[in-house]
Amino acid sequence: MKKFFCTIFILVLTSFVVHAKDSTAVIGEPFAWRLSETTGERYRVPIDTLHLNYFQTDQPYSWDDGATGAGYFGGPSMSRIVMNRAEMPEFIFKFPLLKYIVTPKSYTFYNTRVPMTLLSYLSGASKENRNDDLNATFSANVNKNLGFEGNARYMYNKGHFYRQRTKNFTWQLGANYSSDRYQLDAMFNAYSIVMQENGGIKDDDFILKPDEVDNGKGNVDDKDIPVNLNDALTRLKGKNVYLAHKYFLGNYKEEIINDTLRMEKFVPVMNIFHTFSFEDNQRSFTDRDAEDNSTYFKNSYFNPDITNDTTSYWNLSNTLGVSLMEGFKKRAKMGISAFATYEVRRFKLMSLPIPESSTVQPSLPLLPEQSIPFATELNKNVYTDNIVWVGGELSKKQGSVFTYNVAGKWGLTGSELGSMDINGSVQSKFKFLKDSLTIRAYGFFKNIEPAFYTKKYVSNHFLWNNDFGKIRKFRVGGEILIPGWGTYVNVGFENIQNHVYFNKENLPTQESDNIQLFMATLKQKFKVSVVHLDLEAIYQASSKQNVIPVPALSAYGNFYLLFKIAKVLETQIGVDCRYNTLYYSEIYNPATATFRVQDEYKVGNYPFMNVYANMKLKMVRFYVMYTHFNRGLFGGNNSMNMPHYPMSPASFQFGVSIDFAN
Repeated sequence: MKKFFCTIFILVLTSFVVHAKDSTAVIGEPFAWRLSETTGERYRVPIDTLHLNYFQTDQPYSWDDGATGAGYFGGPSMSRIVMNRAEMPEFIFKFPLLKYIVTPKSYTFYNTRVPMTLLSYLSGASKENRNDDLNATFSANVNKNLGFEGNARYMYNKGHFYRQRTKNFTWQLGANYSSDRYQLDAMFNAYSIVMQENGGIKDDDFILKPDEVDNGKGNVDDKDIPVNLNDALTRLKGKNVYLAHKYFLGNYKEEIINDTLRMEKFVPVMNIFHTFSFEDNQRSFTDRDAEDNSTYFKNSYFNPDITNDTTSYWNLSNTLGVSLMEGFKKRAKMGISAFATYEVRRFKLMSLPIPESSTVQPSLPLLPEQSIPFATELNKNVYTDNIVWVGGELSKKQGSVFTYNVAGKWGLTGSELGSMDINGSVQSKFKFLKDSLTIRAYGFFKNIEPAFYTKKYVSNHFLWNNDFGKIRKFRVGGEILIPGWGTYVNVGFENIQNHVYFNKENLPTQESDNIQLFMATLKQKFKVSVVHLDLEAIYQASSKQNVIPVPALSAYGNFYLLFKIAKVLETQIGVDCRYNTLYYSEIYNPATATFRVQDEYKVGNYPFMNVYANMKLKMVRFYVMYTHFNRGLFGGNNSMNMPHYPMSPASFQFGVSIDFAN
């Protein structure tokens, strides 16, 4: 506690020093952007310096109000809101940890004019259960055209339950260049995740009926609850290299400012763009406990006592295209792009075991002490896929009254032959009473190949070789936003055919029938003076709950006071709550890093509540929070994220972030 308040004091003091520096050195406001991965198109994003709800940064559920999973910081998770889920990546083992892995699409570039450093440290829980998150970002411009940035993040969690320790270290380097005729964005990312796997607790009654376990003693320490896996470990590591650059063709046009000042402005007509992407991933799952291997898993194809599963995947792609710029003439009301992509994918699996019935007895009998396997492998199990894509985009992004975007790509070779991905949206913004109203319609049609690892996989406990057809998805929906009223509505419908999921045996299965999904979201903000109430309700329906299970209702509420102390200390004090109705949620399988369906246990009908104080003083943000404070007080005992994986118990958390502008 003393360490925490000392840290707060030092950072607050530093903020006054930084604020007192000569601000005249800053030339223009800093800004940030991200990229469309295929075309390298830039779009603006806010720099993470917001005060409101900063306390949510490091909760296991903060990235999605419908998040579920193992329930601890740094652990595997996914969204209960099906339409919020990311598309399954080719390297499916990344899916439960996508929140912690930086990609070319999620990497942020900066133009800060002067050096900028963002530092944050978030921590909490007791010494035995401690979690820490240290993040540092640095950005600097050499001149108005050239800039560099770097980021490093280290996350460490001891976990509240046995065998939940995680370590995640990731770092990135980036560079950007902008001139009238040339634009470049480049980044390098590396990540390493080490995660203990406990397979969940053995008996959910330790959470659901605490007074009836341990011979009626109750109050069993969370670390003493027996778990399914006692020596299992997942290692996931990888790297990304990404480059996007453009050459613009156009003319210089003379502009007259204030009737006297004449300036030449470059007006781009078209650009030729090229993007390069390379990613490399490795994953291993080990378990050296013989009892785990024989009791928790149904099959053992290599070794019944020890598991050492490995696999790797790399992908290299080059895209070349051309874009006709929107707005270079009055009649040029839209932008048009066309591109072609060549992609190489390489998958390496463990060598296939030879069935015992296929082995050949040696001509001479072996001595008893020489009874060893006759053969260990059948082939090297390496698969290469060469794919050619063509695609294009039609868009109108200038103006606010009416904008639209339609993009698509089609596969011409390899496993993606016949694949297509077409998506689009149209948006209009106009005055509504004394406010503004934004209406947006969206949709997509996808005919896509299932991820490779759902078709072929070799491991100690799971082995499959599937011939799946393409997955067809069709979605339409609409959004309404009225900012002044604090109102947001989103309604969507989706039809899926040939959906691939993991069945009750932990094996990938394809559902040939059509599955219909419906989602309706309402967000409403209320304010009376300094009193605020933010509400969110999401209704979902699935025509096949045994294939895609969803809770009927997921809700989030945040009640808080927002005010300033001494006109300088921005303060937010409140309590928030997450809730969903009962449903048969999926279960996480650590051996394959996937979520399988089940029909034995329902989870939900339980509020997860936090009380917090969130503050900002100049360039320093900090918060204190007591998470899951209602555990054991009210709400019942069904505090399970999914069967065998409890929510994290009550704990004290704090976080500090400081923004330096040197």
